[in-house]
Amino acid sequence: MNILAFGASNSKKSINQKLAFYAATQVNGATISLIDLNDYEMPIYSEDREKEFGIPELATRFYNKIAEADLIVVSFAEYNSSYTAAYKNLLDWTSRVGMQIFQQKQVLMLATSPGAGGAKKVLSSAQSSASSFSANLIGAISLPSFYDNFDLETNTVTSDSFNTQLIDSFKSNDIEPVNLSKSQQ
Repeated sequence: MNILAFGASNSKKSINQKLAFYAATQVNGATISLIDLNDYEMPIYSEDREKEFGIPELATRFYNKIAEADLIVVSFAEYNSSYTAAYKNLLDWTSRVGMQIFQQKQVLMLATSPGAGGAKKVLSSAQSSASSFSANLIGAISLPSFYDNFDLETNTVTSDSFNTQLIDSFKSNDIEPVNLSKSQQ
């Protein structure tokens, strides 16, 4: 299984990038492509820019990355109860390549923050718009209080609740988690 994973943030120390990668590593036998939104930085979208310059090649590359994946794992950072500007801009440009951005691929949506809210507001927004962008949503899980629930030395989530939800999302969509052997299925 080919997994495209990323944090929907342009922070170089993104906790959402760490969470997306962790979740992707929990799929048995997966090949993971971890991307950094900084590699997809484009001018702020506007119709005027699109008419004058066309669609940036980076938007097409991102769209093609999604096309190559079997599963997309995205973890949303929450800025002022919404998407980060970096993610929203990438979404806007990529929608000009094809409105069905997620191309009916399986998508696992995550979110985390240092606080107890766990970025649930942006996760809820992402969930509600998932079908508009042709995402086959297999789960949406928030990890509150990131630094209390993530071991930075081992890069693992220590929350049993989160891990149970993650494994259940995989199993209910015929994705084999790493902690399951063939005999346990």
